[in-house]
Amino acid sequence: MNTNTVVNVASVPHRSPFRYPGGKTWLVPHVRKWLKSLPNRPNDFVEPFAGGGIVGLSMLFDGLTDHTTLIELDEDIAAVWRVILNGEAKKLAEQIESFEVSVDAVRSILDTAPINLLDQAFATIIRNRMQRGGIMAKGASLMKNGENGKGLLSRWYPETLKQRILDISSKKESINFIAGDGIEYLKAVSGEKDICCLIDPPYTVAGKRLYAHADIDHEGLFRVTSKIKGDFLMTYDNAEPVLELAKKFGFDTQTIAMKNTHHSVMSELLIGRNLQWVR
Repeated sequence: MNTNTVVNVASVPHRSPFRYPGGKTWLVPHVRKWLKSLPNRPNDFVEPFAGGGIVGLSMLFDGLTDHTTLIELDEDIAAVWRVILNGEAKKLAEQIESFEVSVDAVRSILDTAPINLLDQAFATIIRNRMQRGGIMAKGASLMKNGENGKGLLSRWYPETLKQRILDISSKKESINFIAGDGIEYLKAVSGEKDICCLIDPPYTVAGKRLYAHADIDHEGLFRVTSKIKGDFLMTYDNAEPVLELAKKFGFDTQTIAMKNTHHSVMSELLIGRNLQWVR
């Protein structure tokens, strides 16, 4: 695959229930190629900044790993994963299926403090689907016109979301979810050789606008990554400070074409030990 060829995300099965800003659906074909280039199949595919978890889920459903581990610090996003994987997926799917969308109904859900984990997960799905661009950070506004002028309904596909949730639940024995700090998890598993890590942290430029937990120690992350025994792939914004960190730690870099949420072609940065497979 040419790195200047933009992936048609419509051709990639959408496994995640999230509509995620900075989502990595476009990266899935490249990660498939990466894993197939490795001499040994990974025992565990790790996403320490899981978010929507699209890549780890895709590798599991594609049969390219037997197990995937998702780590997420955001409590609301974590609530969704915990509900899906801990036995309440059907209840969440039914709530989504029966919800009648209106501005008042959406605002009522978002303005009411959840009383349990299931309520928190449902409100998170509503927020993710109804707020502009899928942005989860506080202060994001609801969609107005939406896709094709459909407003709030433009990103609400109840039957599709229901099926995605049930499909993920069917694989729950092969998915480990941890509500916690991705960098700390990488430290804990750095000595394991039979894992692969997709490291997709909040980016240096847009992170604070998009995510609730955007402040991370980027140099510290590079330092921890340099000690990982298994293989890894990092994705970052193509920014000079990031390139300098990659150079400092002796990592290989490669720019790759992708489309943002406004359908503009941009380049993002892949970072790894050896990226010959992507060229």
